[in-house]
Amino acid sequence: MRIELSEQTLEVRLARWEKILGLMGDIRVARGDISEVRVVESPMREAMGSGIKAGLRIPWVLFIARTLRLDQVFIVRRRMPGLSFALANHAPLERVLLSTPEAHELARRLGA
Repeated sequence: MRIELSEQTLEVRLARWEKILGLMGDIRVARGDISEVRVVESPMREAMGSGIKAGLRIPWVLFIARTLRLDQVFIVRRRMPGLSFALANHAPLERVLLSTPEAHELARRLGA
């Protein structure tokens, strides 16, 4: 997974295997549609406690999955901070949680 942040958009680019096993495609959103940005120090714990998911789930190791209602996406790895944000204008998707070593920097750049 690669996260690309420009002045206009945030794009989450998944590797082919992540798309196949995670049952999802790349995510591209306008920065103006992003709100409630925060850093999550334990994203794996948050992902595991969020209900039933579809996609790749290896508890305490890796989640590339969506909730069954398709309103949340989790692309999280253990021992790595997460970047969480809410979305507008992308129904049914409402929230995204991504593990990245750049979580603090991305949150700062997004105005958290």
